[in-house]
Amino acid sequence: MFEQFRPAVVMFVLLSVLTGLIYPFTIAGVTQLAFPAQANGSLITRDGQVIGSSLIGQNFTDAKYFWPRPSATSDAPYNANASSGSNLGPTSKALMDRLTTDAARYRQGDKAVPTELVTASASGL
Repeated sequence: MFEQFRPAVVMFVLLSVLTGLIYPFTIAGVTQLAFPAQANGSLITRDGQVIGSSLIGQNFTDAKYFWPRPSATSDAPYNANASSGSNLGPTSKALMDRLTTDAARYRQGDKAVPTELVTASASGL
């Protein structure tokens, strides 16, 4: 039994270092060299300050803009640092109230509102 213990521990440590350190740092380095803007979040800056990302939804309410799916992030809408789901289930009154309010805001005339327009994504963004 002990003759199998040493090779198992060595393989565990070797594979942990390989898949937990070497591979992620190699991929991060390659993406930084090949796609620096995308690897850093496709940030949009104005006057030297980051104002958003071209990949993350923005909180628009004016009708002239494309309105994204609602955000489920906790502290501020579309905050990538607070990415998570809302944990509201299909029987949640708070969820049903928000869906009803959002659907009424989007509805124009007799047109149906697509489900994706009033439900947040699993990441909350």
